[in-house]
Amino acid sequence: MSTFLFSLVFGLFLAAFVVSAVGFFFTMKWRFRPGLAALVLGWAALGVLLGLRWKDSGHLPLSNQYESMLFMLWAMQAVFFYFLYRSLDALEWLSPWVSGLSLVCMGVVSLLNSAMEPLVPALQSNWLLIHVTTTMLGYAAFALAFLGGVILLMKNKLKSVGEKEEALDSLLFRSCALGFWLLTLGIITGAVWANSAWGSYWTWDPKETWALITWIFYAIAIHLRRTRGWRNTRFAGLMIAGFVFVVFTYFGVNYLLSGLHSYA
Repeated sequence: MSTFLFSLVFGLFLAAFVVSAVGFFFTMKWRFRPGLAALVLGWAALGVLLGLRWKDSGHLPLSNQYESMLFMLWAMQAVFFYFLYRSLDALEWLSPWVSGLSLVCMGVVSLLNSAMEPLVPALQSNWLLIHVTTTMLGYAAFALAFLGGVILLMKNKLKSVGEKEEALDSLLFRSCALGFWLLTLGIITGAVWANSAWGSYWTWDPKETWALITWIFYAIAIHLRRTRGWRNTRFAGLMIAGFVFVVFTYFGVNYLLSGLHSYA
């Protein structure tokens, strides 16, 4: 069942990408809606996949890289749908880009170990839901800001940006701000959990250290936006650079550095 659902999700994201991309060749107001509908269906199917893993494993599907990345992808689309709901006409043309990034993420996930295993002792805590969920939601918001940053920097080559530039710039900042506060909550709850599990709020573990570095970078980005007026391409560059820190904190630390979080 899980294999079928995974293939279904991938197929729906592929259909969303193709149908949405075709919309660029038309001028009707609703030209991106069919692809957007396929993306919503893929998001719903992904939610079902995560729910079934939760049911079958007996614990939240956040215990390894495979599960957490699926959740982060689901969360990124949820954040996109939230902003889309608030500004449909200004942002629905982003659906091909979100679908394309979703396809890339699904491709990466397909290379990861999907086996369901019992929770290691350190993860057998109610803090798993709060800490990992808020952190993954923060990373998801940063991923959407990264995608918007790439599109904004390509504006000279993309006719679709044009008059939508201000809406896209606003999306970058709102996604960044949302990700920053969620990561803040993730770091705080992680510290509380660490004290409960290891007897110390902060140990300068590689995962903790790089999460803090990432937090500082985005704090500086928000400061530059608010006090120095960094907007559009400048802020887009910051969102792309910041996501490099996110990827290293999420992926790189797990595979290159050993520490208390190595089980992830």
